[in-house]
Amino acid sequence: MSIAAASPLASLLDYGVRKTLHKAWVHLLTALPLARSEPVVTSRYGVRMRANWRDRTFQYCRYATYGRALSNYIAVQERPFTFVDIGANQGLYSLLAARNRHCVSAVAFEPVAATFALLRDNIALNGAGATIRPVHAAVSLHSGMARIATDGAHSGVASLREAAAQGGEEIRILGITGVDTLLEGAEPLIVKIDVEGHEETVVEALMASAHRDRIAAIFYEVDARWTDADAIEVRLRDAGFARFTRHGIGRHYDILAERA
Repeated sequence: MSIAAASPLASLLDYGVRKTLHKAWVHLLTALPLARSEPVVTSRYGVRMRANWRDRTFQYCRYATYGRALSNYIAVQERPFTFVDIGANQGLYSLLAARNRHCVSAVAFEPVAATFALLRDNIALNGAGATIRPVHAAVSLHSGMARIATDGAHSGVASLREAAAQGGEEIRILGITGVDTLLEGAEPLIVKIDVEGHEETVVEALMASAHRDRIAAIFYEVDARWTDADAIEVRLRDAGFARFTRHGIGRHYDILAERA
């Protein structure tokens, strides 16, 4: 498969050296009592967030540990678009999309109850209620219920993977037919997928969507331990996606897939 790297040196510095050092710095900084005194903070990405200091995902949102690949991509969009945030967590990227005046709407899917509550709080804190629609559900091929494995210390690792979902929290699954009813309008869709091992199924669902041809770009996470990156690329190429840019190094990285 032909996946272009953003730049080998840039990936090494941004996703390797910088990100590793930044995570270590964040862990040290948030261990200090003073760092945890604010109930509401402004993230270094520029959005306001309800403080959730015990959660590593919040810490990374607060201090911009996730890098700038997706945030910059969203910021430079100059035509009307709808943002579809699958695995929205506390809403960072939906909030960033809503800051772009060309964002017609955003639909943010988050299945875990405590995280969904923070998502709704953050939408309100940023006055983005008219743009962002929060949906308390995960996305898959078919609707139903399932159990998701959760981690109170790192909400971003909540997973539906069979091996991980023993115990956990019961959640609602929204199949693609239900998702389609939420995607009103005709403007292009920009989709973010961060679902800890369920990416291949979500991509399959999106390719079965009535709105498939509206999807202009998909930014998705890959972890080689449980994601078949080649299978995802083949499916997307069959649907007309032609540009695949890899952000990151090693077994855990992100891909931006775009139409020609």
